[in-house]
Amino acid sequence: MKRNSIEIVEVGPRDGLQNESLAVATADKLALIERAIAYGARRIEVTSFVNPKKVPQLADAEDLALGLPDRDDVTYIGLVLNRRGAERALAMGRIDELGAVCVTSDSFGIRNQGQSADDSLAAAIDIVALAKSAGRSSQITIATAFGCPFEGEIALTRVVEIAKRAADAGPREIALADTIGVGVPSQVAETVGRVREAVGDLPVRVHFHNTRNTGLANVWAAVAEGAATVDASLGGLGGCPFAPGAAGNVPTEDVVYMLERGGVATRLDLSAVIDAASWLTGVMGRPLPAMVSKAPIFPG
Repeated sequence: MKRNSIEIVEVGPRDGLQNESLAVATADKLALIERAIAYGARRIEVTSFVNPKKVPQLADAEDLALGLPDRDDVTYIGLVLNRRGAERALAMGRIDELGAVCVTSDSFGIRNQGQSADDSLAAAIDIVALAKSAGRSSQITIATAFGCPFEGEIALTRVVEIAKRAADAGPREIALADTIGVGVPSQVAETVGRVREAVGDLPVRVHFHNTRNTGLANVWAAVAEGAATVDASLGGLGGCPFAPGAAGNVPTEDVVYMLERGGVATRLDLSAVIDAASWLTGVMGRPLPAMVSKAPIFPG
């Protein structure tokens, strides 16, 4: 059931930058967020409230939150992995939504969050409850939904079981994340379809890394199966510091080009996205992975 339109969550300020060795100034992160708003993004993952020793790039989470533009029409998302992170995010009035994460494998959970897969789900459910009590929205992302760097293949039944349990907590959506970029379109289509059946009316979001050059194809497969929301990162920046070899996210400009040309509205201004990618290239001081922002405009 391919949708006529989908929502894009711009994750560049958090997932895009978290693995970069270049320390990006808070002012530049805020400028990135402002540019994302200008090209039409209305849900933006702005930072994560995690141990700054583990992710030094995002040690300025509170300072960044204080500087966010005051926009009633934009949802600012803060990624959190535990109760302490959730409490930090909730203390910041500008963080509208908590992004909780659970995992499918114990090996990845211990390295990523210091807890088993079941414990990570319990923590995510607790975060949803905290968000509700504070009048904020929340989401649960199932990381390593398509494969684990340490345990390999993940059974689809395991993913569906976790999705059901997560959905019972009442988040705004369930996200399926290909943390290490191993998914392929046939797997994505089956997984999204099965999870959508399992969670009923709850929307399904997808998060793909382009590690093995299947990211865009996976986006198309997910949207064709009814995924409502797609994560994308300006310029294709991104990676996971706890997953060996996890290369960048699917690029915002490439996703917008593909979907719009394919008849799926994104409500983002592609020319403005490309301009923002050019600006971000200058900030990072190197070419970015995205392709559309390097190619001639089409149609001219």
